[in-house]
Formats: sequence, C-alpha cells, structure tokens
Amino acid sequence: MENLIQNLISWLLSHGIKIFAILICSYLLNRFLQIFIEKIIQRHLAVRMPAERKKRVETLISIFAGTFRLIIYIIAILMILPEFGINIAPILAGLGLVGLAVGMAARDIISDFISGIFIILENQYQIGDKVKIAGIEGKVKEMSLRRTIIIDENNISHSIPNSQIKLVSKRVE
Repeated sequence: MENLIQNLISWLLSHGIKIFAILICSYLLNRFLQIFIEKIIQRHLAVRMPAERKKRVETLISIFAGTFRLIIYIIAILMILPEFGINIAPILAGLGLVGLAVGMAARDIISDFISGIFIILENQYQIGDKVKIAGIEGKVKEMSLRRTIIIDENNISHSIPNSQIKLVSKRVE
C-alpha cells in the first residue's frame, strides 16, 4: 500500500503538473482569443454599422470564438493523452481518415457554411432586403450560415443553399 501511494505521488508530481499546466494554458489561451476576437470584430464592424445591427457582431464573435475554443480543447486533449501513456499516433491517423470521409461526404454542407460566412462578413444582404439571388427575386426572410430563404411576390418561399449563390442583386435605397 505504501508503495502504491509513493507511485501515485510520483506520477502526480511528474505528469499531474504537466496536465494541470496544459489545462491552465488552454483556458488562458481560450480567454485571450475570446477577448481578441471580440475586440477585432467590434473594431472593424461596429464602427461601420448602426446600433440595430449589433446581432451581426454577436453572431460573428460566437462563430469564431466557438471554432477556436473547439480547436484549443481538442489540442489540449491530444497533449494530455500521452501523459496517461496513450499513444496518440493511431488516434491522429484515425481522425485523419474520419475527417477525410466526413469532408468528402459533407463537401456541399461545408461549402454552404464557408459561403455563408463570407456573405455575413461582406454584408452582402440582410434580412428584409429586396434581392435577386439565383434568378429568384424577393425579400430575404431568413438567412443562416447554411442557407438563405427568400419570399417572392407570389408569397412562395425559396430556400437557396449559400454555396449556390454566385450573383446577388440588391436594390440600394
């Protein structure tokens, strides 16, 4: 029993400190990036936007901060696993294959999301704008990173995946 306690104390002193340091560093990095992203987005977008478009800034902060948070925590977990004696090389190889399979299967969805990010970042159109997209003219009812919904003059709802949007015509008033 005494030998077990000594081994546990020895392991905690060597590996426990590294694990604790990794967790603290990942938390601090996450907080720093959250503040940095907020400052950058607010500095570049809030100046050009009226107060009622504050939701857009909050959405962008949420998207980017959430993405970075996920990446930081995945890296932290991959750094902690070797401290428990787990070889991460097969895990990384497996994740690479899974990522490739998911990427191939979700190619269109990923393309929709990336296009949606650029539509929002470039402020191409907003909810309520009268636009012509993919040959459909109407009022933007809803928009997300994945799709844009337009209601035409016949009150028909059209859902357009953002990756299909190549040309946007918008009435400027």
